[in-house]
Amino acid sequence: MSAFVRACGLSELEEDTPKRVELDGTPVSLVKTEGEVFAIHDICSHANVSLSEGEVEDCQIECWLHGSSFDLRTGKPSGLPATRPVPVYPVKIEGDDVLVSLNQES
Repeated sequence: MSAFVRACGLSELEEDTPKRVELDGTPVSLVKTEGEVFAIHDICSHANVSLSEGEVEDCQIECWLHGSSFDLRTGKPSGLPATRPVPVYPVKIEGDDVLVSLNQES
């Protein structure tokens, strides 16, 4: 299991606004929404574009290019054209630190 690493400060995250970070060479989108912080792989499984440039609504992040949405809790797509999930990662909050483990939850 991967160790948790600091991704950013909690105070750096705005509600429903994705923030792209890179952890050990892995692009991750951090999203604070509905009272929680989620970490999801930042590259759409359908097209090689950054999910952190998309909109967040109802605990989903939408790919700006083709409109597929992914559940922030599971990484599963909710509609076409994407058919494959993207990885999600465990998150811990310690003080103002957002910690992420690249060990996938799903």
